[in-house]
Amino acid sequence: MTTNLLSLPEDLPVPEDDGAADHLRGARLPDVALRATDGRTVSLARLTGRTVVYAYPRTGEPGKAALTADWDAIPGARGCTPQSCDFRDHFSALKALGVDHVFGLSTQTGEYQKEAAERLHLPFPLLSDAHRALAMAARLPTFEAGGLTLLRRLTLVIEDGVVTHLFYPVFPPGESARQVVAWLEARGRA
Repeated sequence: MTTNLLSLPEDLPVPEDDGAADHLRGARLPDVALRATDGRTVSLARLTGRTVVYAYPRTGEPGKAALTADWDAIPGARGCTPQSCDFRDHFSALKALGVDHVFGLSTQTGEYQKEAAERLHLPFPLLSDAHRALAMAARLPTFEAGGLTLLRRLTLVIEDGVVTHLFYPVFPPGESARQVVAWLEARGRA
């Protein structure tokens, strides 16, 4: 069974806040080098300015079945492509609101991510944590599916290597960037 990667089922289960990301608020990120789809090596801890990173389990492949038969029933699993497209569509707004860097982050390989970044016409790179070095060092929330350890969906706002705000859990995934834009706009008016 293949699915339309751009749409979400109406009965998509809502993930609950299990507290697995609470320790990230105000945390300095560990200095871990990640390979980006644009060929760079990026350490989120070393970037200056404001960075927005959205972590996602894995983008689907067109024409291929989901990782597991119950993928749509796992809270927070489905929606990686709509989430990436939302960040693509709101990239200019994020930049206008003072975001210096935008990245997607998953445990998929760089080759897999590169195909997705090109297919979705993303104006920002995706970061590969295929060896889960950042996930383990920062204790990012994960889950198991299809024999793989995947990142739970969350969005980090990072200022000079320190997490200043996080969105967890993220729902609906197709509105993730809009949630960040709304937060940045409200913060600018505060």
